[in-house]
Amino acid sequence: VQLQASGGGLVQAGGSLRLSCAASGGTFSSYYMGWFRQAPGKEREFVTRISRSGGTTYNADSVKGRFTISRDNVKNTVYLQMNSLKPEDTAVYYCAADLGHCKGYRCYDESGMDYWGKGTQVTVSS
Repeated sequence: VQLQASGGGLVQAGGSLRLSCAASGGTFSSYYMGWFRQAPGKEREFVTRISRSGGTTYNADSVKGRFTISRDNVKNTVYLQMNSLKPEDTAVYYCAADLGHCKGYRCYDESGMDYWGKGTQVTVSS
């Protein structure tokens, strides 16, 4: 499956952005979808994950209450709505897909993902 993320940009602190990730070449509803991010000089970290149906989500503590993941299995797209953005949210954001074979922590770690899209830059100014 191919993943294409978009929607990044420059925003002031407190603002909002909505990222999209369009999937092609596979059965989108078969995949769990997630977002990860990588800030300069840091390792890539888990942000959020959504189940195949969209009924279950899991967010990293750092984004709880501010970020919301959703998906549209007709449009083959996953979204990340980011509100109340902070300068520390500045990073390259990546969408990822996995078939659900991961176990335990790997479902929230890059090692458990099967496919990756190219990232989209999000910059939050103070």
